[in-house]
Amino acid sequence: MRMRPLGKTGIEVSELSLGGLFVSSHGGAFEQGRAATLRAFELGVNYVDTAPTYLDSEEVLGKVLPEVEQPFYLSSKVGGRPQPFEPQNPDHLRQSVEESLRLLKRDHIDLLMVHEPERPGFYDWWTDRDSYTGPVLDVLDELKEQGIIKFTGLGGTTAYAMAPIMATGRFDVVLTAFNYSLLWREAEHAILPTAKKLGMGVVIGSPLQQGVLSARHDEEVQNGPAWMSPPRRAQLLALYAFLDEIDMSLPEISLRFVLSNPDISCTLMGARSEEEVELNIAAADRGPLAPEILQRLDQIVQMVPFRPTEEPACLPLGRDYRGLGPVS
Repeated sequence: MRMRPLGKTGIEVSELSLGGLFVSSHGGAFEQGRAATLRAFELGVNYVDTAPTYLDSEEVLGKVLPEVEQPFYLSSKVGGRPQPFEPQNPDHLRQSVEESLRLLKRDHIDLLMVHEPERPGFYDWWTDRDSYTGPVLDVLDELKEQGIIKFTGLGGTTAYAMAPIMATGRFDVVLTAFNYSLLWREAEHAILPTAKKLGMGVVIGSPLQQGVLSARHDEEVQNGPAWMSPPRRAQLLALYAFLDEIDMSLPEISLRFVLSNPDISCTLMGARSEEEVELNIAAADRGPLAPEILQRLDQIVQMVPFRPTEEPACLPLGRDYRGLGPVS
């Protein structure tokens, strides 16, 4: 497993790391998640990301991580509890972190992120949205002074609204999800340039777009779902044809695309099973994609350079979707 610097933090993380969203005991999945997590560390992973809102991920990791013998780094987020959670209440902010420490069975968190800092409808963190100031910054400074956290970060999903918060210079790392992957490149326009300018570490979440890029849907795309724009349909068919041409799987090319960018510190993989972990790490070990493959992918991306208005963040291929609204 290759290591990369996490911005200017002074630490190095495995280029393929562990996302805790699916490390859960729900549906009787504890043993499966435990086995997958331990296997990831055996194969060289040294960084894991979780959050209070990832089901019971923190609690499960608190049971599993004591079994890991090698050094590793742990990231979590502030928010989500107590209920109701008030993001501008310092006591609530401290309680959120205290509960994370209790569940994770740790006395410190290496990296603590402000969760969804750019979405007021999710959490309204800022007392002044022009300067991005609020009690959360004071509490983060307090926790740093106490040695409870080492580094701070931002973890969000809206590509363009994140950059102004990053530009304050208050954070060490940015985690961005759903906007830097094989076919979705919004992060290239603001997040990645800002992070590079400031020397921030960059963590990519959902490189497989939560399943969209983990399996092909040739027949469904060929038939043209009613919600799918004609350009997106043509783009996916072009991608599938290219995969046949180079004899590469969709998840492999998706992971290796992200890791081909030297400005990325690491990308997060799910841990649904040991087999999935092993396949993902084997793909990463094959290294960056060849320049001619990256060039062809750039051409395919330009067929749909920005998301169509009616398209959800994760394409509901294989699911019943009737337009904007909930996916069943």
